Amino acid sequence: MSGQQRSAIKPGIQVAIVLKQDQATGKTTTGIVKDILTKSPNHPHGIKVRLVTGEVGRVKQILAAPND
Repeated sequence: MSGQQRSAIKPGIQVAIVLKQDQATGKTTTGIVKDILTKSPNHPHGIKVRLVTGEVGRVKQILAAPND
């Protein structure tokens, strides 16, 4: 699932993001969402999030929902 819709992203889900320094190569980093930083309901380059590790990037793919 794409990461362009804010409504699809919740804290605790696993996502693949592109960090600022990796935008040129498109290399993704996998992690768990801690905070959603984009305020608008959608963004063409992906919703910006902070992972629990502190890394910040734009969501390229939603990998898994949280284990409730």
